[in-house]
Amino acid sequence: VAMETVSLEHQIQSVQRHIAFLKKEQMELLHDLHLEILRLQKHCSELTHDLEIKELEARQQDVLDQELEEKCRAMEAQLQEKEKDNLELRKELQHKETLVAALRSSLRTKERRFLEELKRRSHRVTILDTELQKQTEAAAYLS
Repeated sequence: VAMETVSLEHQIQSVQRHIAFLKKEQMELLHDLHLEILRLQKHCSELTHDLEIKELEARQQDVLDQELEEKCRAMEAQLQEKEKDNLELRKELQHKETLVAALRSSLRTKERRFLEELKRRSHRVTILDTELQKQTEAAAYLS
């Protein structure tokens, strides 16, 4: 019986050492798990923060894109208006060029008539001057 008691006590001590070892291992494992949980929570917080920043940047970019799109539409509308004005001005310019061409033609015609009339009058003046000289000579002769 004494031998059995000693053997039983050794077994109990061995089991207690194993239990103490397992408790120690379990405590180290729990501690490591808590550290891993804290690390993962911190990493999750960082990722959440990064995601929020990216979403904010994306919203800001969307706002900028919308503003640029609106400015682009406004500029396109202005461009169309300017092109319309330009077309009207070209039509007006073409009309005025036609008028200028007609006026030039009319002016050339009037200039030709004026020069012809000037030649006729100059010729008439020459004839009248010649007659006047003859009459002056005749009057001087008669005097």
